[in-house]
Amino acid sequence: MPFSIRQASGADSPGIVDVIRAVFDEYEFTWEPEGYHADLYALDAHYDGVCDRFFVAEIEGRIVGTIALETFEPIPGVSGSVPVIDGFYRVAGSDCSLERLYVHPDARRQGVGQALTEHIIALAQAEGRKQMEIWSDKRFGDAHRLYGRFGAAVVGDRICHDPDQSPEWGLAIPLA
Repeated sequence: MPFSIRQASGADSPGIVDVIRAVFDEYEFTWEPEGYHADLYALDAHYDGVCDRFFVAEIEGRIVGTIALETFEPIPGVSGSVPVIDGFYRVAGSDCSLERLYVHPDARRQGVGQALTEHIIALAQAEGRKQMEIWSDKRFGDAHRLYGRFGAAVVGDRICHDPDQSPEWGLAIPLA
């Protein structure tokens, strides 16, 4: 079934929450609307549309996938290392990050995740970004295979600051 990708607005929050919550329920992760998931309820306050952008994929008007692109100054350190910056593990050399890639379980295997990933990689490349950082729960094997098709390599791991303290892989995708 055909889908479209567009930049999200605050009015999309209910559909975005539906997608991401479905994945959290599937994996039995803790949902935390006032903490870890607060950005999803106040998109306009968390994603300025310039440095931080949130996108959705839709099928017949229903949001079925999400992704965000965050851009920033390059993370210091030797490219591919994982320094601690302001208390968080980061992928050195990265100047942007892929965030919040989720596809509703009912919409998988239709190319939604790949198209969303292609979309933000192309956007980051068009802006001259050099390396993309990704942190992904170690249980998301399908996502890791997807990232690998774009040249992602695992460079480290960490415990996420989410309510479940999930173990994550740190990946880097060269963009230049």
